[in-house]
Amino acid sequence: MRILIVEDDFTNRVVLQKYLSAYGECDVAVNGEEAVQAHQLALDEANPYQLICLDIMMPTLDGNEALKIIRDKEKLLNVSPEKEVKIIMVTALDSPHDVFDSYYSGGCTSYLIKPIQKSTLIAQLKDLKLISD
Repeated sequence: MRILIVEDDFTNRVVLQKYLSAYGECDVAVNGEEAVQAHQLALDEANPYQLICLDIMMPTLDGNEALKIIRDKEKLLNVSPEKEVKIIMVTALDSPHDVFDSYYSGGCTSYLIKPIQKSTLIAQLKDLKLISD
């Protein structure tokens, strides 16, 4: 599985990479702009990401804006819903409004509240059928 971790906080990036590296190749980006570029490059190389863990609050381009650009690009390329990259929004904000925007308006696949627990993350991967038991 090819994974993109998008997180502006160094510690959170390291933790996610540690948890996810057992399940695939992990690339990292520190803001939404880098995430959009990495997603485009992966598409150009015909080696798309299967999972993006995308922080909501980041400098330059936040996670919700990056999410919209990524989903718009997939629509433009006629990527079917079952082939879309799974995007888990990651947030320190336990705010229904932020989660609502990402989940219902933005098209994220799922979300997790920080601090991320390994067991919760793994359960999400299983629910999304990215890994098996």
